[in-house]
Amino acid sequence: MLFKFLKRAVAVAGIASAACAAPQQSAAPTARPALWEVSDPDTTIYLFGTIHLLPENYPWRTPAIDKAIAKSDSLVVETIVDQQNPKDLIAALTRLGYSYGLPPIADRVPPAKRALLETAIAKSGLPRPIFDRMETWAAAFTLLGIQYKSLGLEGEHGVEQTLRDTFGAQGKGVGQLETNAEQLGFFDTLPEDAQRALLEGSIDAPQSMHADFSEMLNGWARGDVEAIAQTFNRDLAGSPALRAALLERRNANWSNWIERRLAQPGTIMIAVGAGHLAGSDSVQSLLKHDGYRIKRIQ
Repeated sequence: MLFKFLKRAVAVAGIASAACAAPQQSAAPTARPALWEVSDPDTTIYLFGTIHLLPENYPWRTPAIDKAIAKSDSLVVETIVDQQNPKDLIAALTRLGYSYGLPPIADRVPPAKRALLETAIAKSGLPRPIFDRMETWAAAFTLLGIQYKSLGLEGEHGVEQTLRDTFGAQGKGVGQLETNAEQLGFFDTLPEDAQRALLEGSIDAPQSMHADFSEMLNGWARGDVEAIAQTFNRDLAGSPALRAALLERRNANWSNWIERRLAQPGTIMIAVGAGHLAGSDSVQSLLKHDGYRIKRIQ
């Protein structure tokens, strides 16, 4: 299950990717993803659980979300990836994602999956030797993006990009909780077995990726926080270290950031992957533990 979690992390747990996109979905009614509010007498913070990858024209804007956007002075996302000029992401990926003396990339997947690996590498169009120099997690991210692109889609339809465009058009500021390097650093420090699980997941057949993505999308669209939490708990049951690195530690950092921000007046929207706003270790749970009142408004 670990490789499924790591693929979910790209979509709903908040990992930057300039290349990834989502499988096509059939026409769907407007989603009602979960939205919360935490406030004090002079500050309001909307917490919006997002999905980073969406099909083009997928309907998720609702009156409650539009009202929160209109009231907010600024937007804060996990990290800002400039789709048109992703130099910061590329610089971080280059610095963290390449090393000398690594095992050949083929030796980092089981023999039964090496043909799938070679097919995925061939699709990338990149010189084959480059992958032998990539850290395992970086190779996985590269191939995962290629696999999604092979479905004929672009990666500019996710919730964060739409929100950034909306706030920017209104002349409102957009900030981030983590830099590109900080976010990729969580993967760079993963144990090698977890990185190899991600690599295996990144070379799955497109049909498998479509099924995994559909499961994520449907839970998010229903605003089914319990289902999202159960999925992440199941996938992470065998890896406490991974849970600590990618969810617990970051959620604690973000809840502390929110508490500091509540000391300043104003209204903002924070949009982070839905996986961070679900379960007993969620950002809201940490805030409630510290005495803050959280109200779900959608």
